[in-house]
Amino acid sequence: MKWYALFVKTGDEENVRVYIKKHLPDREIRILIPKRKLQERRQGKVYERIRLLLPGYVLIRADMGVDLYYELKRVPGLIKILGDEKEPVEVLEDEMAILLALTDSSDLIGFSQLYKQGDNIRVHDGPLKGLEGIIESYNHRKKRVRIRLDVMGQTRFVDLGAHLITK
Repeated sequence: MKWYALFVKTGDEENVRVYIKKHLPDREIRILIPKRKLQERRQGKVYERIRLLLPGYVLIRADMGVDLYYELKRVPGLIKILGDEKEPVEVLEDEMAILLALTDSSDLIGFSQLYKQGDNIRVHDGPLKGLEGIIESYNHRKKRVRIRLDVMGQTRFVDLGAHLITK
């Protein structure tokens, strides 16, 4: 079984998935429509949105034969199966491995929380190299971290660039 890309009308990706599952239930086809979770800022408020990673594309894993090719060509909303003049071209396994690692078992790619308040960190560069502290606050926009350090028995708060620390 190999991965193939279907070029569909933008906005019809879910309809194509439903149609394939409904009309080709006996076929062993895995369908992937990668989506990503985003934070959007509007009028000072932050909203979480889910957007398509590849709008207009549906990725399928199947044994592509002549009969399956022509069955897929009849799917409403499908523009074409990506390929050369003779046959569909498979999506390379190493390219798909990246998408599959990001999506895990669902189609959704979340965003990672690198640092959050209360995390224990270690400074790995700069004049405070080797010191350990706790994150008090993290400014996502400026990529700056305010950490609490215990230096010579006293608690000090220091602002650092996020690139200077590790968990």
